[in-house]
Amino acid sequence: MSPTLWARSRALTTALSTSGTLRRIARVAAPAAAVLGMLAVPAVAYADPGGPVVLAANDLPTVIANLQTWVMGILGAVATLFLVLAGVYWATAGGDPAQVDKAKGALKNALVGYGLAVLAPILLEVVQGIVGG
Repeated sequence: MSPTLWARSRALTTALSTSGTLRRIARVAAPAAAVLGMLAVPAVAYADPGGPVVLAANDLPTVIANLQTWVMGILGAVATLFLVLAGVYWATAGGDPAQVDKAKGALKNALVGYGLAVLAPILLEVVQGIVGG
């Protein structure tokens, strides 16, 4: 690129940016490009998916099984949190009977949480048997 051409392009860019013309062009060009893009592709303009819309990928028993898996995982995670808290309480008790009782309570809650996580599928089967599903 020759020095003269470089100087002219630099002067033009400086003149456009200082006068605000470049900003006005950008303000008009961006929405115009969006409108032209929508008009160029009718599926985008009308949000037409082009086929049947499937709202649910799974049937109800599959959704319930997935939900059961999530609930069991959450119960296991909460039980693990209580188990860690019980260990921390017990380790930091320092012989204080109130802290040891607090740790025992957290340990008991952790065991109940693990029990519920393990028994969740069995409890669901019992409820389905009672309801008749």
